[in-house]
Amino acid sequence: MSHAIEQNDNMKQEVIFLSEDLELVGHLYRPADYQPEKRYPAIVVSHPFTGVKEQVAGRYAERLAQDGYLALAFDTAYQGESEGLPRHLETPHSRAEGIKSAVSYLSNLPDVDPERIGALGIAAGGGYVAFTARTDPRIQAVATVNAVCQGSLLRDGLNGSRSPEQLQSLLAAAAEDRTAQDRGEAAATRSALAETAQAAAEQPQRLLREAYDYYRTPRGHHPNAESRFVVSGLDALAGFDAFARIDMLAPRPLLMIAGADADTRYFSERAIAAAAEPKELCLIAWASHFDLYDREPCVAAATAKLKAFFDRSLP
Repeated sequence: MSHAIEQNDNMKQEVIFLSEDLELVGHLYRPADYQPEKRYPAIVVSHPFTGVKEQVAGRYAERLAQDGYLALAFDTAYQGESEGLPRHLETPHSRAEGIKSAVSYLSNLPDVDPERIGALGIAAGGGYVAFTARTDPRIQAVATVNAVCQGSLLRDGLNGSRSPEQLQSLLAAAAEDRTAQDRGEAAATRSALAETAQAAAEQPQRLLREAYDYYRTPRGHHPNAESRFVVSGLDALAGFDAFARIDMLAPRPLLMIAGADADTRYFSERAIAAAAEPKELCLIAWASHFDLYDREPCVAAATAKLKAFFDRSLP
């Protein structure tokens, strides 16, 4: 069951569809020269960890619509405007089911060609679309921008910066939170970001400094993106490998775009090395992780590459 609830002049439509009996809210973007009698190729766009559809996912969905695609950016379950309790829960299962449900929704639209559906994921969303598409052949092409495996990031830290003792401390906190919830206590949450600009500036890694600048300032802030996560969800993330058996995507094509200066570049390089043909790694010169969220001409370079890829893969 799904329905549309609003149509804007710029061809952005708010839609609702179900995933595991939860209502997910998305924005469906259509080309400016949209013709309802046509059947279009369509792209599902998955947002980063703790992000929402109004941020970078919506930016890329709008650009894809300008290039002739129907593009759906949506809030995953438990986050943004979508349903689900406890709020801010992040699990690989719900993420994957949300992507599959978005594909189902698009497949049943009269103006979508179900044989020409692709997926784009940004940061953690990139890991989730690669993981989901392995076993969902309805996704005909997969593209990522600064893909991240959220499981690896939790287990190992960025570039191996987390010790085994630190990981065990996080897992102990997740277990304690589960026990507390069983007693009737509210799910514990933590901030995914530094709490102040000064604390962000003192972070040793560029990714963490730039995350505050994007999510906590007018540059990228949205009130629905509180940048928090549920502690008890960490145990599911700790066992997750977004790029395990990524070779199963073949013969469907894979494009992974990364900033040449991104702290997270190594995720795309390792995934591409493990993937089977056809595959392509595209590095955007001088771009950091967050430069590819909203900085021109970095976004322009990435979207041009995405257009060429999807034009070729979803002809």
